[in-house]
Amino acid sequence: MKPAKGQIASAVDKPDPLLRFYLFHGPDEAGSRALATRLLAALGGEKVQLAPATLRADPAALADEAGAISLFGGKRLLWIEPAGNEIAAAAEGLLAASAVESPAVAVAGALPKTSALLKLADAHPLALSHISYVPEGRDAVRMIIDLGQREGLRIRPELAGRIAGSANNDQAIAGAELTKFALHLGASAANPRDLEPDIVDLLGADSSESEIGRPGDLALSGEVRQLALELERLTSSGIEPIPAVRALQRRLLQAMPLRARIEGGQAPDAVMTSLFWRDKPLFQKILARWTSDRLAHALDRAGRLERQLMLSPVPDAAAFGEELMQIARAAAR
Repeated sequence: MKPAKGQIASAVDKPDPLLRFYLFHGPDEAGSRALATRLLAALGGEKVQLAPATLRADPAALADEAGAISLFGGKRLLWIEPAGNEIAAAAEGLLAASAVESPAVAVAGALPKTSALLKLADAHPLALSHISYVPEGRDAVRMIIDLGQREGLRIRPELAGRIAGSANNDQAIAGAELTKFALHLGASAANPRDLEPDIVDLLGADSSESEIGRPGDLALSGEVRQLALELERLTSSGIEPIPAVRALQRRLLQAMPLRARIEGGQAPDAVMTSLFWRDKPLFQKILARWTSDRLAHALDRAGRLERQLMLSPVPDAAAFGEELMQIARAAAR
């Protein structure tokens, strides 16, 4: 079934215990993933990842897993991503089961109206489906304000619009930015703080983005020689490494769900339809060179490098350059 307009937030923040299958789909995959994350938080349970390929090969596995009692007695949420019609039979088996212990959530991209999975989730009383569109205009501003409130940030509309624009209205990237601002300010739901433009100027994603992001793009593309020249140029121009590391993190966050969809069986051209035209040649290289596991490992390393740089009295440009060169060599192999 579909929730009434404007009711999706309450549906995930106060989940109906009778519902056993959630389908979040549409062009805004980051928005769908954010809803699934909110559902997981509301359930207070463990995230149990299930591979779509496994469920395609063994449709009964989803109902079996949903009927199993947690080893430690806690709640669980079965998480399927990237989902598509290949899990329709598994979802049907889950909805037909006599009883379940754990609900399941499927995060999908755009699904056609003829999709068997979509038709099932739309019609069944024990399922909930919701389509996520990339927010624009006032919706994007509202998204940033709402995300900020959950982080303990009070954000004025004009600043929220700037943050949304710098993140290309991508909820995952915007959420990561707001978490960073909240950590810097010591903000939380119990200790709300005002977010001011000077903090966004200092830490935000929109400062000289194309120049700052170029080293990470060259590294992920495996362009070892060009990266060496770029690092030499950046050293002489005095650009700080921390914003460049954050640009690399944002690029990795963009690439990870796209690569996961390819590994789920979708064509590369199909997963890149939502990208800006100028970014498509870059992502063709990245998605061909990196697996989901390697992208996740690179993101973890980038996070550790950022923390190392932030804790250094003087940001270590040499450590930044060496890390990017290692990434580039890995991509070139």
